[in-house]
Parts: sequence; C-alpha cells; structure tokens
Amino acid sequence: MNSIISKSNFDKIVAKFDSLNPILVIGDLGLDKYTFGEVKRISPEAPVPVLEVTKEWTTLGLAANISNNLSSLNVKSTICGVVGDDQNAATLEAILEENNLSTWGVVRCSERPTTFKERVTTSSQQICRVDYEKKTPLAADTQERLISRVDEFLKDHTAIILEDYGKGTLSKETISKIVEIAKEKKVPVLVDPSRSTPPHFYKGVDLLKPNRVEAELMVSMLGHQTTDIFEMAKILSTELEIAQIVITLGGEGMALFTKGDKELKVIPTVANEVFDVSGAGDTAISLLAISLLAGASLEEACWIGNCGSGVVVAKKGTATVNVKELTDFYDQISLKFK
Repeated sequence: MNSIISKSNFDKIVAKFDSLNPILVIGDLGLDKYTFGEVKRISPEAPVPVLEVTKEWTTLGLAANISNNLSSLNVKSTICGVVGDDQNAATLEAILEENNLSTWGVVRCSERPTTFKERVTTSSQQICRVDYEKKTPLAADTQERLISRVDEFLKDHTAIILEDYGKGTLSKETISKIVEIAKEKKVPVLVDPSRSTPPHFYKGVDLLKPNRVEAELMVSMLGHQTTDIFEMAKILSTELEIAQIVITLGGEGMALFTKGDKELKVIPTVANEVFDVSGAGDTAISLLAISLLAGASLEEACWIGNCGSGVVVAKKGTATVNVKELTDFYDQISLKFK
C-alpha cells in the first residue's frame, strides 16, 4: 500500500477535530520528569558520570499524555484514573488545570503513590531512569469509585480510549465493566494495551493497537506460536472478538486489519528523524480515535496517526502534536507519494 490519504480528505477530517464531542480517557496516570544537563567528569565516589544539571521539567505522563495530545489537537477530553494522596498527585492535577484539562475523573487513594518517572539525560543519551510506582491492583473501593466516575461521565462523551501501562488501574473486572457500560451507551472503546496484561482482559473492545512485540506476546499468551503479522491480527481479532486491529511496526510503519479481511494492509513509516519515541504511541491512539470519529476510514486514520507519530519522535521527551504541525508534516511527506 503506497497511496497516502488525499489532501482533500485529510483537510476534511482534521477540520472536524474541534467540533467533536469529548473523549473519555481511562488508564494509569503519572508524571514524567526530565533532568537534563552535561557530563564533564566521572564521580570520584564510583565509576559513574556526574551530571551538571542545566534544565529540569515535569510533564503529564502515561494516560494523562493522551488528554494532553487531544487538547493539542483541539479535542476536549476527561481523564479518569487513580493517583496517590501525595504531593505528586497535587502536581499532576495542577498541570492538568494549567493545560485546561479536567481533573474531575482523577481518583485519589491512600494505598499507592502517584506514578512518577524521572529521566536523567544529556543531549546525546539517557543516563538512567528512576521510577516511583506501585503496580498492585486497585483496592475494591477505589475500583468502584473509578467505575462510578466512568459511568457518570460517559453520557457526555463520544468514545473511550483505554491506555494501559500495566500499573494496576485496568484490571479484568474494571475493563469488563467499562466495555459493558460502553456497549449499553453505544460508545466505541479503543485500547493501547500493556504487554503485561493478559489479552483476554480486552475481549469485546472495538479497536486494539499493540506494537509488534506486544502482539507477539499476546498471541503467545493465547496459546499460539506465530510471528506472522497477518496471522497475529486474525488471532487477536477472532479470539478477543475485536473488529479492528492496528499493529504498529516501528520503522516499518503500521499494519491494519478489519475483521473479515483476506489480506493485511500495511502503511510505511513516514518519520524523517527519530530523536525520542516517548509518547509516540499516545499520539497514534489519540489520532486514530479522533480521525475515526471525524469520519475517516481505518486506513485514513492510520495515515493521520502515522503522521502525528512522525512529528513527536523528532521531539525531546514525552511530546504532543498540534494541528499545524500535523498538517505541515502531511504536506511535506505527501510529496513522496505523488
């Protein structure tokens, strides 16, 4: 498949973004901190580099970055997830408010900390990452409060994105209840899965977007031994009762499958430069969701998602894309397909 989405269709779909009804984003929430500097010497205390810090910044991470992406694309959303009862939770809520994002769906609990990841990096490489988190499943009352928020908000939202990082928020019971509520209200559910979550947890969702490694692991957990992309897509679609499968292939692009297809469709990668892949999956699932809601076919939505990912991988840290950047990138790479 070499034919990119037409300019007229691209413009028509993107123009509808700011008129879409809000999207409900559900999943693990967290903060990403970046500590940036230069290394000029090795520590006398141990054979490790000494970073002279020149800049620090903190951004929305995990599922919160989905809402950040949607906001950058002029789409409203409500984020639902769980944080601790700590200072990092207050920081996360403050950043949400600074970005005009709703905090109504954020559930605080005392049994776990707010997920916090700090990346220590220079201009040329990441030195280390420090994670503060707890991955155990939510307590029963916390899970009930989360589902109650979902049920309350869903009447005013047009789709659900489940962003699963395997931190314990999205248990089998939570996902099953969310899918049940969504089907009652005829709201589509799109999932960016975790490689550590049993695949049957996602049974009955409308679209699943694993990367190649995640797809291989999920198929293996379902009892099959294959790395063929078409076979993996068919297995996931059939056994999990999912109509649409999109498998991201890194430098090879995206593979897309709709239940009943006799062959796999693959679109090539369009990234010009890869600096940092952080957040590229968040951008892809965000653009897939809103493009489909704006009337795109799955193939057109994947092209648009691919363009958005091409923008963010050229940026430092967990990044987003706005409509102008998306359009400029499309205009640039579409010349290659004429």
